[in-house]
Amino acid sequence: MGECHYLYGNIHVSKEMDVVSNLLDLSGIGRDRLCVRWVSAAEGQLFAEYVTAYSEQIQHAGPFDPERFKMPLSAIETALASPRLRWLMGMEVKLTQKGNVYGETLDENNYHQLLQRISEEEYQGSLILEALKEGAQTVRELAFKTGLPVHAVSLRLGELERHHQAEFQGYDGTTPKFVGVAA
Repeated sequence: MGECHYLYGNIHVSKEMDVVSNLLDLSGIGRDRLCVRWVSAAEGQLFAEYVTAYSEQIQHAGPFDPERFKMPLSAIETALASPRLRWLMGMEVKLTQKGNVYGETLDENNYHQLLQRISEEEYQGSLILEALKEGAQTVRELAFKTGLPVHAVSLRLGELERHHQAEFQGYDGTTPKFVGVAA
């Protein structure tokens, strides 16, 4: 399947689809479960071909168990709503074409790498917050529940603490435990 670019009105939405696809891959759900095509009502045959191809793709992917992916789906939703990611997606033209106050711009490739890194960080933080809903946990417990490396959990916990979304609760022996802070 090649790269697709989508238009909605005058808005180019391929970066949004790239972010969602990336998040679906990070979550283990997989980008193959998402397909967006714009088809005119006059293109019935093309629509039928798209539906047939996508049905085969989904059949090949196998059944989807939403309960198994409850935590990752919630983390994806939270990551997509994060102000940091929304701001970055809205600043593409400013960052890649117009430049900052110093006239500096990012090339398209660097912008997309930045967008991918930020979406991954936001997803990881959201995933940790989802796991913390179950109560106080250590870094290792969070790593086990989320499937993230211990180092990534430590980094994201530090960010969550700075943003007052998580906090140190106490020790389990000599191991620190953290809790989520209710918004």
